[in-house]
Amino acid sequence: MLAAVEAGVLLEVAWVSLVAGVAVTVLFSLVVLFSARSAEARRGGSASRAMAYAGLALLFVAAFGVVLGYGVNIMLSKG
Repeated sequence: MLAAVEAGVLLEVAWVSLVAGVAVTVLFSLVVLFSARSAEARRGGSASRAMAYAGLALLFVAAFGVVLGYGVNIMLSKG
């Protein structure tokens, strides 16, 4: 036998991939949502709402970057 695959390890890879995929998708969707709301509020003349939405968009960009960086770190450290 060339390789033996443990069912538990395979199941762990499946659920971690699912959670990571959903998390990354939701985070980036929130970036797009709050960026669009910020632009809409700015066009509507509400500078304070625009800044609040822009702040939320930046918060989620940072979270997206952290999750992405953590994923890349894990992939590069496994060997």
